[in-house]
Amino acid sequence: MNATQLDTLRALLARQFAKHVDSNYILTSEEERCPYECDGLSAYRYLPLIVVLPADSAQVQAILEICHEQSVPVVARGAGTGLSGGALPLAHGVLLSLARLNQIIEIDPDNSRARVQPGVRNLAISEAAKPYGLHYAPDPSSQIACSIGGNVAENAGGVHCLKYGLTVNNLLTLQVILADGELVTIGGGGLDSPGYDLLALMTGSEGMLGIIVEITVKLLPIPERAQVAMAAFNNVEQAGQAVADIIAAGILPSGLEMMDNLAIRAAEDFVQANYPVDAAAILLCEVDGGEAEITEEIAKVKQCLLDSGSTEVQTARDDAERARFWAGRKAAFPAVGRISPDYYCMDGTIPRRHLPRVLREITEMSAQFGLRAANVFHAGDGNLHPLILYNGNNPGELERAEQFGGKILELCVEVGGTITGEHGVGLEKINQMCVQFPPEELTLFHQVKACFDPDGLLNPNKAIPTLNRCAEFGAMHIHAGDERFPHLERF
Repeated sequence: MNATQLDTLRALLARQFAKHVDSNYILTSEEERCPYECDGLSAYRYLPLIVVLPADSAQVQAILEICHEQSVPVVARGAGTGLSGGALPLAHGVLLSLARLNQIIEIDPDNSRARVQPGVRNLAISEAAKPYGLHYAPDPSSQIACSIGGNVAENAGGVHCLKYGLTVNNLLTLQVILADGELVTIGGGGLDSPGYDLLALMTGSEGMLGIIVEITVKLLPIPERAQVAMAAFNNVEQAGQAVADIIAAGILPSGLEMMDNLAIRAAEDFVQANYPVDAAAILLCEVDGGEAEITEEIAKVKQCLLDSGSTEVQTARDDAERARFWAGRKAAFPAVGRISPDYYCMDGTIPRRHLPRVLREITEMSAQFGLRAANVFHAGDGNLHPLILYNGNNPGELERAEQFGGKILELCVEVGGTITGEHGVGLEKINQMCVQFPPEELTLFHQVKACFDPDGLLNPNKAIPTLNRCAEFGAMHIHAGDERFPHLERF
C-alpha cells in the first residue's frame, strides 16, 4: 500500500472502532503511535498503522470482527517488555494493546487459583494472593512490569522455574478470542482435561492463534522458609559444572542462577548486592520448604558447592539479605544496560551437562566478533541469556551482534538444545527456526496456525518461517562453509 491508501485505511478503521471503543483510546497520529513502534527488543522499530486500546473482551471481539471483515492484520501487545520482537507492529496493521484489561477478577484461596485479565502485572498476582498465604510461582526478572498475558504468549519462566515450572505448568484456563471474533474457553478447573492439550498449544503461541482475554492461574502456598546460598568461582566452566553436580546430588533447588564477571560487576555497581566482584562467576542456589528440611538442604548445597571448586560460599543471614542477593540477579539486564549503549539479549536452552562447553565457546565467539558478552541465565534448567554488548551508532556493530547471537543459538541446537527457553521466537530468531526444525515440522506448524487463523491475520510473519525463507538462510550457511547442520541442505 502507498501512503494515501494507508491513510484511507487508518481513517476507515478509526471510524469503525469508534462505534465500540472510546475515541480517546484510538490512536492515529504519528506522535501517538510512536511509543508502540518497538518492544523490549529495541533494535527494530516499525510504526503501526493504528493503535487501539479496548476496555473489555467485548471490545476486543468487535475489533477482531472488524479486522477480519477488512482483512487487516492484528498484532497484540501487553506491557511491551518482550525480548524477541514478538509484539513488533505492522505498517499496514492494527496494534491491539491489552493494557486496559488489567483487573484481578478473583482470588480463590479455597481452590488455590486466581482469575485475571491479561494486562495484570505478574507481580500483582502474588501481591493480591499474599494475604491468603499463596503466591504465583513463575517470576520473570521483569515481573514488576511484564503482564500475565504476555507471559502466557511467550511461556515465560523466571528464577524459580526449575522447581515450579514455566507459565504453562501454572495455568488452568484461558479465554481466547479467535481471529474472526469467536470467544472460546480452553482448559478447565481440573488437573487434566479430555482431548487435545490446547492449553499448552496456546501457551507460547506468541499471539498467532488467538487473543487471550482472561487467564486462570494456579496459586501455591508460600514456602515456610527459603534460603539462598551464593558461591564464587574462579572460572565459568567450573561454575557450570557445579550446576550439574548439584542436580546429580539429588538436590532440587527452587532457583539456580549463574552470572559471569561482567554481569556481576554491572549488577553490583547498580544495586550493591554484595557480590564478589573479582569472581569469574557466581551461582545463586535457593532451596525452600519447611524449617527442618531447609536446614538440611542448605548444608548439602554448601558442601556440594565447595566440593565443586567454589572459593567462597555465603548464605543469606535473613530475608533482607536474601532479597538483596536476588535483586542483583533480577536487575542484571538493566544493570548491563548502564555499561553499554546497546545490548542484544539472547535466549536459548541447552542440556545442563553442556554448560561448560557452551560457555567456553561463547567466550571464543566474543573474541571472534569483537564484542563483549555478559552471561546471565537460569543455570538449573540450562536457559542461557547471553547479553551481547554493542554500540548501534557504530556502523556494522548491530549486524555483528546479530551474527554473534545467531551463532549462539545454533550452538544451542548443536548440543541438543533449543533456540528459546522463555522469550519466544518472534522476529529475532525466525531464521534459527530453520536450523532447529526440518521442513515437515515447519509445514505442520503452518497447518496448526491455519486451523485457528485461516486468513493469517494474527501476528503474521513471526515465529514460523516459510520454507522459502529457510531455503535462502540454508543456502547462505552452506555457501559460507557452515556444515554443522546438514539438514539445511533439504530446504
